[in-house]
Amino acid sequence: MAGMANAVLVIDTLRGFLEPGYPLFCGEEARKTIPSVQSLLERELARGSRAFFICDTHSPDDPEFQMFPPHCISGTVESEIVPELASYPGVRLDKQRYSAFYGTELDRMLQDVRADRLTLCGVCTDICVLHTAADARNRLYPVEVPIDCVASFDPEAHRWALKHMEKILGVQLVTRTGQAAAGSP
Repeated sequence: MAGMANAVLVIDTLRGFLEPGYPLFCGEEARKTIPSVQSLLERELARGSRAFFICDTHSPDDPEFQMFPPHCISGTVESEIVPELASYPGVRLDKQRYSAFYGTELDRMLQDVRADRLTLCGVCTDICVLHTAADARNRLYPVEVPIDCVASFDPEAHRWALKHMEKILGVQLVTRTGQAAAGSP
């Protein structure tokens, strides 16, 4: 049907999570997802998909800092999209909570582009990717997660989140080329 589109939600691919030296650096495994996300974006943008860069952005006194060290404060280098992904066309959407839907215009923006499927990539699999996937499924969007395009600083939590998204939320786990992922996590 004309006008229907896939939307790629590129979640928290920020310097504060993907570059060493910041308090919430997700590690080398997370850095390894960057080329996979680049390939995913190139394929999806060529197909006419829309990219949304969902960016953790906090005020200096954000209540989240009671649980996590201060990170990705608005206007800092930490809150910038990593250079490897910053030049891809898309909309930047700042968020303050785990889900990309909470307190943002994401739902309206997806309706505006008539998104009929969401592809989620980025970090952290068990936090912001998971909570965004849950909210997307609660809104009845079909969701796919390319397993080579997500990571977390906690490998066990990463595997649990993939399994939870697949078995409980009905997320389709795929590779970045869009093939069904072999076996469950």
